[in-house]
Amino acid sequence: MEKVKRKLNSIVNSKKAKIKSFDQNGPAMVNSNIFGLPFNSEESEIVLIPVPWEATVSYGGGTAKGPEHILEASAQVDLFHPEFPELWKAGISMEPVPEKLYKISKKCKKLAAKVIEAQSRGLSIKEEKGINSLLEEVNAGSMMMINDVYARTSAWLSKEKLVGLVGGDHSTPLGFFRALADKYASFGILQIDAHMDLRNSYEGFTYSHASIMHNALQLKQISKLVQIGIRDFCQEEQEYAKQHSKRVKVFTYARLQEEQYSGKSWKKQCDEIIAALPTHVHVSFDIDGLDPKLCPNTGTPVPGGFAFHEVTYLLSALANSGKKIISFDLNEVSPGEDDWNGNVAARMLFHLCGVLAKSNGE
Repeated sequence: MEKVKRKLNSIVNSKKAKIKSFDQNGPAMVNSNIFGLPFNSEESEIVLIPVPWEATVSYGGGTAKGPEHILEASAQVDLFHPEFPELWKAGISMEPVPEKLYKISKKCKKLAAKVIEAQSRGLSIKEEKGINSLLEEVNAGSMMMINDVYARTSAWLSKEKLVGLVGGDHSTPLGFFRALADKYASFGILQIDAHMDLRNSYEGFTYSHASIMHNALQLKQISKLVQIGIRDFCQEEQEYAKQHSKRVKVFTYARLQEEQYSGKSWKKQCDEIIAALPTHVHVSFDIDGLDPKLCPNTGTPVPGGFAFHEVTYLLSALANSGKKIISFDLNEVSPGEDDWNGNVAARMLFHLCGVLAKSNGE
């Protein structure tokens, strides 16, 4: 016990010293952590878990490089946030991007491409043994990723850290949800997304990015899923949402726009969205929930979508509502020829950290 106390005191003193010596107005130093901050994960109140994964990508690629891209762009984010002026002092850190996971993703992505190509030629996965074995290998690789995320999330939650996930494609937070289910008897998910992601499986892959919310709802601890910004979905997903209407609430982008055209304010709509959520809320943010001009290189862009400040307004309203934001994930950020996607994502990530900290009294 005495050894633990000494270690904790050492961490606290190290953090205090770094806060005292750090110039929040200066440029980010070489080899600094996320947002140019000097803190390690033990010293930080908020720990970010990077997941470089895109094994089942079905359209545009590159999201496995998302965490690295956001980390690089984050050095340009000014640390003074008018809404959260002291946020940086809480400490935010991102774990090192796991190279091993990236290599597994790269391998599985190549195998998945062969499965998808075979299906495009009309071949049956079940009947073609070679194709089925590739599919099983991709599913097994995805399960490795899920278990890795679960272990890393559980470890930091056990240390009473506030935890966020940075993907990767949108299949990445399933292990995160399972870790949350160990800690919370009941919680909801606010999903900001262009897609429902409610397919039973997609292209044969059990853990597809298009199936994340279907897989998440297998956890009984998830009492409510509130989806906003939805503008691209299939009949299977529509029917699933209707059949599970007590657990799934959908605010399509078209419906939100129609109401605004008729005079309903975004504030009132945000109030309705927040009212549909339970006390404890995880925010699951697919960057394609935004207007594509803000994320043109995301994997599956769809016309329409939210403005940046519409989302930050909603997130701040949620943090001020008395409901508790317990965690978040940010996914589907893909590098382009410039740093625009990473720039937008890094600034949204900083706001997510801000509402997470505020909601938890930090």
